[in-house]
Amino acid sequence: MGRRPNQGRLDKYEEIIPEYPDTIRPSQIAQFLQVPRSTVQRDLPTLEDQGTLLIEDNRGLLSLFRRQG
Repeated sequence: MGRRPNQGRLDKYEEIIPEYPDTIRPSQIAQFLQVPRSTVQRDLPTLEDQGTLLIEDNRGLLSLFRRQG
């Protein structure tokens, strides 16, 4: 079983993503967080479990989707 994602890093996704009104590349998120792109990819399921969805379009760009509830 892998390491648990850093909650402080996970919280930063909701700070970073809204600064880009349309979309952002996973590599840009990785650069801001100073982590490898693979870390961003591994964080996505944990973010979803916490109610934060990052939707990927057909160009590989992400945008924030907040689940209601």
